[in-house]
Formats: sequence, C-alpha cells, structure tokens
Amino acid sequence: MLILEKLIIDGGTRLCGEVKLQGAKNSVLPILAASILCDDECYIDNCPRLSDCNVSMRIIRHLGKSAYRDGGSVIIGNEEITKNDIPEDMMREMRSSITFLGAIIAKMGEAKISLPGGCELGPRPIDIHISALRQMGVDISENHGLIECKVRDKLRGAVIALPYPSVGATENIILAAVLAKGTTIISNAAKEPEIVDLTIFLRSCGAKIIGAGESTVIICGVESLSGAYHKVIPDRIEAISYMSAIAITGGTGELIGVVPEHIMAVIPIFEESGCKLQSTDSGLSITAPERLGAVKYIRTMPYPAFPTDAQAIIMALMAQSMGTSVFVETVFSGRYKHIAELQRMGANIKAEDRVAVVSGVERLSGASVSATDLRGGAALVIAALGADGRSEISNIHYIDRGYENIEGKLKKLGACIARVNLT
Repeated sequence: MLILEKLIIDGGTRLCGEVKLQGAKNSVLPILAASILCDDECYIDNCPRLSDCNVSMRIIRHLGKSAYRDGGSVIIGNEEITKNDIPEDMMREMRSSITFLGAIIAKMGEAKISLPGGCELGPRPIDIHISALRQMGVDISENHGLIECKVRDKLRGAVIALPYPSVGATENIILAAVLAKGTTIISNAAKEPEIVDLTIFLRSCGAKIIGAGESTVIICGVESLSGAYHKVIPDRIEAISYMSAIAITGGTGELIGVVPEHIMAVIPIFEESGCKLQSTDSGLSITAPERLGAVKYIRTMPYPAFPTDAQAIIMALMAQSMGTSVFVETVFSGRYKHIAELQRMGANIKAEDRVAVVSGVERLSGASVSATDLRGGAALVIAALGADGRSEISNIHYIDRGYENIEGKLKKLGACIARVNLT
C-alpha cells in the first residue's frame, strides 16, 4: 500500500559535513535478479533500504527463494525457484523489473511477465531485450502488454550487436547467457560501473565473463552457479545529488565512499560552476562558492559521458546560477517533467523537444511542488534547499525508490527538513 507522505523544507541553510553513500540502486537491483540463478545462499552487502529493493525481494520470494534483511545486507536463500512469472502489480512498481526476465528464462526455460512500470520517462526499448533473447533461442510472444517466453531446446550463445548501449538489455543478456550453452558476445554493450559490479558478483558465483566495462562483453556459459558474498559499489547518482545539495547552499562537505572515476563526467560541471573538489582518503570533498556560475552546455549520453540520471539534479543547480545553461537530453524523451515544478519555484526554464534553456535566477522561492519521477523528485529537494522560504514536496514515494533516508542524511548536513505523514 502506498503511504502518502511529503517533505517540508525550509531553504537557505548552508549545508556542511559528511555524507556516507549508500549502495548503488542501479547495481543492487540486477544483482538481486542474478541471485535467482544461484544454487547456494547469496549475501549481498551494502544493500540500501529502498522501495525498489523491497519490490525485488518480494519478486524473489514469489519465485520461490527466501529473501530477508540482516542490517545493511540482504540474504537470498539456496532454494530452487519454482515459478516463472512475476505478478503484474510487482512489475508495475519497478522500472528495472524487466531485468528478471533473462534470469528466469535461464533458470526455468520459460517466463511470463507484463511490461514494467516505475518512472514514466518515455518509450522503453524493450524490443532490444526481446530481439537479443530471440537470437539466443527464445520464442517470444507479446499480447496486450504480456510477454510470454519459452526456450525451444536450451538457451544458446549468440553474437548480439546492440543498436544502442542499453543498460537493461546488456544486463538481461548477461543474466541469460551465464547458464546458456556456448559463448555469447555482446557488441556495443553498456559500460556503466553497475554493469561491472554485476559481473563481479556473477564471477564470484562461478560465471565466466570478460570485457565488462568495455564495448564488447564475452560470456562463456557454465552448467551452474554457486552463491557468493558481494559488497555493492557506492551510488554515484546519490553522490552527485548530495554534492548538488551542498553546492546550491554554498556549503562544504565530504562524500564518504564515492569512487571519483565513476563521476568523472560530472566533476568538470561542478568545477565550471565554481566549486572546488579534492580527493580525500575517504572519498571526495566539495567547497562551493556563495553563488554558482552557469555551465554553458550539458548533453546526456551513455556512460562514461554525462548521465541522464543527473540531468534534473544539475538543472536544479543551474536554475539558481549566474548565467544561462543549455541542456540536451538524448536518452529519455520524457525526462523534462520536473521543469514545470521548478518553474513553480521561480525557475526560468524554456524547453522544446529535447532541449532546455535555463536562465539562472538570483534566488528560487519555496513552493508546493510534486515529484514526477525519481531524479526529478531529487531535483526538487535540491532546489528547495537553496530557495527562500518553505517548500512542500509531495509524491515522495518516487524519491524513496532511489534514496535511503534522504531527510536523515540532509539533517546531518544541517538542512531544515522533515517528513510528514499525510494519512
């Protein structure tokens, strides 16, 4: 059941201090999906308390395995999965639920799922997943939003050239290929750190994978996978989010656990805006000027370029900067829904198609706004921290999909923020 809550933020407080990063949302979700391939117990450490993780655990339990929390870790049992479907209500709750498809097919030889839900960011290239799985010997039919899959004989390796370096498709192919007969070669594969983290986990379980993080990934199928202990990498988008929160308030802080190499495309953005960044023994420190300068041009692209997940977050920064910034969103066509909410706070943003022009204002104003998706919701939190007056942000269940205890972490930095139950 959806709990109705909102965040109340009194802006204008300079944020200072340390933030310890959670495990990466975009890493732990495919790893949880991969755990159903394993014959033995899996211990996933640094697993954040997110609503998406809760949905993944519910899916795993529905399929037949046990899944429970032990502090900051999730333990997946050694039971065999007994079902090949995912209920529609679970699929609708989480965009990345499609990642279970390859794993279920690999383990059961057939699968039945509906199209995934989650944030509405525009058309989703599910056809890339389907085309790749067909090349591996899967018969697939689609009827009224229901995808039914069945392996003709046994999953077999294939040479798969992706038309676009889709993260989800790369993950699905890897999960299907690790138990397939023969060798699978993925060209134009996604290179994200989360892909690398998934393959590190699978290799710990006995999978044979080389090339993760490169444009060509090679998977040699094995008969079975054991369990393993795995610690999830820090969340790079969470790091960018808290860097932005500190920056918009003219603050100073340190991100504990961040891997600077994972955010290399964003570091120049902060530096161009006037922030000083420095590597530390624990991560990365940031010191912001009293007012940020504009960054002239930002274009989202697949990793290692500027991430689409950071677009709304950085746009909130530029809305209160000195000068004009131009954003070009090339990944998701529906990723500008947050603009209307930022405009309610006084932001001067004009958008047409995939281009948004942001003319920075001296100060945003507090307002009642509503999160439209995960990262758009985070952008509203950041804007509210830098704004004059009080903001109330509703629909924060979107934010809870990707941020563990966002209000608690911001409070430790000095923010005036509270979560209020509306029921």
